[in-house]
Amino acid sequence: MHSESEKTMGRERLAAEIRAFCAYLAQERGLSPNTVQAYRRDLEHFCRWVTDLGLANWHALPLHRWSEYLRYLRESGLASPSIARNLVAVKMFFRFLHLEGKVAQRTVELLSSPRLWQRIPFVLSPEAVEKLLTAPQADDRMFLRDRAILEMLYATGARASEVARVRLEDVFLEHGFCRCLGKGNKQRIVPLGRQAIAALQAYLQEQRPILCRTHPDSPWLFVSRTGKPLSRACVWHIVKKYARRACLTGKISPHTLRHSFATHLLEGGADLRSVQEMLGHASLRTTQIYTHVDRQRLRMIHQKFHPRA
Repeated sequence: MHSESEKTMGRERLAAEIRAFCAYLAQERGLSPNTVQAYRRDLEHFCRWVTDLGLANWHALPLHRWSEYLRYLRESGLASPSIARNLVAVKMFFRFLHLEGKVAQRTVELLSSPRLWQRIPFVLSPEAVEKLLTAPQADDRMFLRDRAILEMLYATGARASEVARVRLEDVFLEHGFCRCLGKGNKQRIVPLGRQAIAALQAYLQEQRPILCRTHPDSPWLFVSRTGKPLSRACVWHIVKKYARRACLTGKISPHTLRHSFATHLLEGGADLRSVQEMLGHASLRTTQIYTHVDRQRLRMIHQKFHPRA
């Protein structure tokens, strides 16, 4: 049995190590604040579990304890993708501790993640996307801005945080592309379609100058009613607002438009490498989740033309 003082010291040590890990992700790995916050959030589950059980020796857990941790996550009501993501966060944390020479063994590496990364993402049909993009109406106060945001999300496949951080200098409407700053501060160039360009031009000419009256030198493309930069949460709110208005079912978010962007490109015949580049995926394996579309298309062709299908 461990004394209360030992348990307290264990908790404090864990909290300190998590802070050091997050500092490492931000300063040495160059991960974005949103990504670092996601790791911190996932590790809070681990910290809570360690605290509840009073595990002073959390740095050297046997394999059966890790199995108990997975069961704890399931019983906490987390969805399967969240459990898999939590396990990745803990593995990354223990790799960091191993590099720092603070743990000798990483038993957690023996635990396999739930086979959930292959889950097909929720995708809107082109007709549903059209309903969403045209949901902002002329009598809406932020009509031009909101329509430009929706058009840009679907035209580029950018994340909500990336759209919120786009600067005026990143948009080249005359050439039909924009520059996105992705995870790890990596830049990528993404084309803009005709409708997105038209929506952005209308916003820049007619509404943004009014919104930026008190902040005329604001470098940000999308701003609030008071001329301040939009937050990632605000972009999410805009998408959900117009998804409700368009009567779309399912959990619609900016990432739904990202999934739809990739899926519709592949469905139209785009190659996987090009889609990977536009999405800003570091690994092609991440992009391959969208190849279910190709399989569906091939199955339809086979059923239509094969004499014994």
